Amino acid sequence: MTTLEWIPDWLRQLFEVPGITDVLINSPRELWIDRGLGLERASDVVPGVLPDWEAADVRSLAVRFASLGGRRLDDAAPAVDARLPDGTRLHAVLPPIADGCAVVSLRRVRASSLQWEDLVVSGMLHRDLAPVVRGLVRSRHSLIVSGATGSGKTTLLASCLAQAEPAERIVLIEEAGEIRPDHPHVVRLVERAPNVDGAGAVGLARLVREALRMRPDRIVLGECRGAEIRDVLLALNTGHRGSLTTLHANAAQDVPARLIGLGALADLSERAVALHAAAAFAGVIHLVQEDGRRRVGQVALLESCEGQLRTVPAAEVDADGLLAHGVAWPRLMEAAGQLAAAALTRAV
Repeated sequence: MTTLEWIPDWLRQLFEVPGITDVLINSPRELWIDRGLGLERASDVVPGVLPDWEAADVRSLAVRFASLGGRRLDDAAPAVDARLPDGTRLHAVLPPIADGCAVVSLRRVRASSLQWEDLVVSGMLHRDLAPVVRGLVRSRHSLIVSGATGSGKTTLLASCLAQAEPAERIVLIEEAGEIRPDHPHVVRLVERAPNVDGAGAVGLARLVREALRMRPDRIVLGECRGAEIRDVLLALNTGHRGSLTTLHANAAQDVPARLIGLGALADLSERAVALHAAAAFAGVIHLVQEDGRRRVGQVALLESCEGQLRTVPAAEVDADGLLAHGVAWPRLMEAAGQLAAAALTRAV
């Protein structure tokens, strides 16, 4: 089977919409897409695209997709996460968990990372922040990319990894294999869910430990969301600089609380998380989504003060694209190194 044979004609039309990231099926008559402008009805973007189907057809499609991803979806296992042949991420839920009709969510995966310049042209990354973030990556500072769902964390993370030196070995640990950095040496580890008997699971925490034995230059965790935070913090405090991860948070200043909450799942005290996180991560790059537009809204440094983890604002970009420097801007520039300073001097 080729990577396109599994896609129905109507879905292929939606996948061909420029900038498409998500296709959401709520019912036979309710299809939504996201192409970077916020959620839109699919029929408003591609007139006549709605297939002639019923709720039973939506369920059949979901079950077929799950099977293509090597997963089970039925009354005994009514929810599934899977990766489809072309890398598209599938999430599907069947009734009665979903009310009335199966709900299908499809997340498209970029074949490669966006070019660095494209981030600036699109407005995702302010032109004066671009050399700073690149400098942090190339200077091998470990970073947290935070933001809400759909804010562009994966996109930015992949583009950051593309800035790493080609000779570096990147071990990438993910739940669903979404991140596609344009880099010549990436080793990908994907967690495995348990089988129908509840056995055979290989979680993110185990994969972090395995990554340490694979001679990594950078260890990258696609999303930090649970007790694997213990293994991540231990790994990043054993000399593995330049690592990155993403984290769900509402603002940069909320990241310490999120880390402490995740640490509690691993039986780490607040003080332990503060000390380890401040030593492991240099800072936070926070993405916001407003009116369908995704952009880096905040950059902050992480530090531990008297056992308390906190962020110190370094830069903020408002909705009009205006960049304001925070109290930690000089320290941020120092961390980013000569590359960032030279680029900003040329820009002036």
